[in-house]
Amino acid sequence: MTAQTVELHTHHRDVTGGWLRPAVFGVMDGLVSNAALLAGVIGGGATGTGVAITGLAGLAAGAFSMATGEYTSVASQRELTQAEIAIERRELTRNPEAEERELALLYQSRGLTPELAAEVARQLHHNEEVAWRVHAREELGVDPDDLPSPWVAAGSSFLAFAIGALIPVLPFLVGLSSTLAVILLTATALFATGAMVARLTARSPLYGGARQLALGALATAVTYGVGSLVGTFIT
Repeated sequence: MTAQTVELHTHHRDVTGGWLRPAVFGVMDGLVSNAALLAGVIGGGATGTGVAITGLAGLAAGAFSMATGEYTSVASQRELTQAEIAIERRELTRNPEAEERELALLYQSRGLTPELAAEVARQLHHNEEVAWRVHAREELGVDPDDLPSPWVAAGSSFLAFAIGALIPVLPFLVGLSSTLAVILLTATALFATGAMVARLTARSPLYGGARQLALGALATAVTYGVGSLVGTFIT
């Protein structure tokens, strides 16, 4: 194969987190949690305006909770990673020879000959900025130039949860009080989001949609049962 026929594949989808994971989780959580919440209050005897208020309150509370949790989680992870990178940089300054040998041994463990591993490590250590980035990637498994943003994670989570949580309450906001309308709309959204996620991960859309629909239906049915039971005792 000549150099002219080699095709470089340099573009890949983001698989390290970023916005996709909190956005997907947020939509799913918003759909399932608010649908289950509405099922619970409907099972308990609530109707019309009461259901709509409950759904909007659940949307707001869940969206802020998701955003806060994602921000704290990603910020803590980022701070821990930066602290470990700082330790690695100090070690490179204090004892560069030992760090170079450590990098050479790591490359040996991945199949390079001792001579080639030592030469690769030596050349990488010529530039300190290159060296600490290589150590961060090889030893910590992170890209120091592409750490996840807590603000991106929080914003994605907030918007996604709000969108997902809005779907079950939409019929009540437009004046429909039919439980069947809520069930059909929520079921369609559950299947659609499950299928979409499956497409993103190269899985079967039919399986992904059916799985999400089944899980959402189970959560909603259980919560409806709890609401009915509690409503019977309260009334």
